[in-house]
Amino acid sequence: MNENGILEKVFKLKAHGTNVKTELMAGLTTFMTMAYILAVIPNVLSATGMDPTAVLLATCLASFIGTMCMALLANLPFALSAGMGLNAYFAYTVVLGNGYSWQTALMAVFVEGIIFIILSLTNVREAIFNCIPITLKKAISVGIGLFICFIGLQNAGLAADAPTLVSIIDFRESFHTSGICALLAVIGTLAMSILYIKKAPGSILIGIVGTWVLGIICELTGLYTPDGEEFMTLIPTFRLTDFSKLGLTFGKCFDFGLKDTGVFNFFVVVFSFLFVNLFDTIGTLVGVGSKAGMLDKDGKLPAIKSALLSDAIATSAGAVLGTSSTSTFVESASGVGAGGRTGLTAMTTAVLFLVSMLLAPIFIAIPAFATAPALILVGFLMFSSIGELMFTDDNYTQMIPAYLCIVAMPLFYSISEGISIGIISYVVINLFCGKRKVINPLMYVLAVLFVLKYVFL
Repeated sequence: MNENGILEKVFKLKAHGTNVKTELMAGLTTFMTMAYILAVIPNVLSATGMDPTAVLLATCLASFIGTMCMALLANLPFALSAGMGLNAYFAYTVVLGNGYSWQTALMAVFVEGIIFIILSLTNVREAIFNCIPITLKKAISVGIGLFICFIGLQNAGLAADAPTLVSIIDFRESFHTSGICALLAVIGTLAMSILYIKKAPGSILIGIVGTWVLGIICELTGLYTPDGEEFMTLIPTFRLTDFSKLGLTFGKCFDFGLKDTGVFNFFVVVFSFLFVNLFDTIGTLVGVGSKAGMLDKDGKLPAIKSALLSDAIATSAGAVLGTSSTSTFVESASGVGAGGRTGLTAMTTAVLFLVSMLLAPIFIAIPAFATAPALILVGFLMFSSIGELMFTDDNYTQMIPAYLCIVAMPLFYSISEGISIGIISYVVINLFCGKRKVINPLMYVLAVLFVLKYVFL
């Protein structure tokens, strides 16, 4: 049996109306549209004290494992990598906000990943996915988009502290450091948007690198001045990838300080990740499935159990390697748009993630203001689902919970808070407005659990 025959047998290409060439090109397209994550994730997690090179290597390996699982277990053209919402929660809420060590946070991710593997082998996660009404599914995608965009504005230095809680930066103040970086982020966002609209392949990655190059030019001409502390040189030093760096995070999840954290506090963190990862994964799967047109008429995703199992395996493996929760990326829709229909698309993307480990020194040298435009644009891609929410007088019982879910995520700086508020308000509003028939029984359980979370956590 030749190579094409083996691929046909494994991925059933003809049954899905595709071929090897189309699938390979779709996999390359998916990788090009989401490779920016390799520049963003080290920036996010290094804020916790983790080594950026180790984070990037761990992310590449976790992406490879998760995406290969998606290819072989689910035969779906979706790619996985370290999820932006979840990594933001890991870095800015659990570690920097609550004061836990990154080792403890990784252990919490590992434990909740194991729990998710068990749940994925049953019908629990699938049942939760299917019980949430389609309006809230769309709202989750929109809310995550706003949340990620807000993080991008912060990383760019555009969103600054102010008496009104937040305001736009004064570009004239500290122009040669924070001011010029924020300005370059604005230019990068506009350029990236134009490239994306014109359907340029790899527009997000091109925008990141282009913004970085502009920064290097500004440094060479004196417009940007490194201070050696907060603002470092933008000129990279070209060297081989130091694969030994992976040892700085590999297995460190088992070095967590339970004595300092306390058993109860540790499981509070696990429980928090459990909620965030569960609904963030549901949100991203819905976003990908919706954008790719792969949801059925009831809003369900085929092969959802295998897709969730792939996510769970990648999450636990990623925690051991040294990165936060891994989830399906909405950019996978770009590969579907290029004709990808099977797991061969995902396998192609997985191999490219593995190869990209050789470019680690380049990815980790990219500054935060250069990756910020990617967060802002990806936020838009998630936010675009708002057009599918129909705000009319006769469906306010659906739309008000969706609205509360959307605004809570960026304003409360938490994906899980937005989802919990959306679910609680959906049950209460529909129950007291006489529309209890639209409430899935499992929604009552979720609403009660979220209420208990506020009471006891």
